[in-house]
Amino acid sequence: MSTAPQMMDVSLGQKNRRVGLVAALVVAGMVGLAYASVPLYQLFCQVTGFGGTTQVSEAAPGAAPGASAREVRFNGHVVPGLDWKFSPPAKPVEIRPGEEVRVVYTATNLSDKPTTGTSSFNVTPNKIGPYFMKIDCFCFVEQTLEPGQTVEMPVLFYLDPEIDEDINTRATPEITLSYTFFPVNTNGG
Repeated sequence: MSTAPQMMDVSLGQKNRRVGLVAALVVAGMVGLAYASVPLYQLFCQVTGFGGTTQVSEAAPGAAPGASAREVRFNGHVVPGLDWKFSPPAKPVEIRPGEEVRVVYTATNLSDKPTTGTSSFNVTPNKIGPYFMKIDCFCFVEQTLEPGQTVEMPVLFYLDPEIDEDINTRATPEITLSYTFFPVNTNGG
């Protein structure tokens, strides 16, 4: 009679180990997906323009003849934990599709120690993202500022002339380009 309970204990122990292993694999998979989700989402947004993500280009084609002008406004934000003042260009710009525009944001480190930040961006309305072409910008690049240091951060962009051919975007007179700076932990932990 003592062999039957021992077999049940062995069988139960094997089942517990199997459940534990499956649970550990699920947790490991979830952690892996959490780390992979940011770059995969960023890639998806850059390819599709989803969520107002802009596109990347080498050069502007030049203003399209007869193209309607759009007004581009600028926003700049800093999340808590990064003691910076981040200022967008003060005035909006008028831009015609195909026309290259350069604007300058400024950032100042208000703390008494060097700090590092990185920025993300978006364009609103979101439907403009696929037509907003960045040639050069400071996004996704770690920026380290010394105490009290102020730097200029240029952005070079244009609107794809196809914006006027899309029925969903041709009547959009105002666009907003927003950047948000986040702190970067440079201590390794």
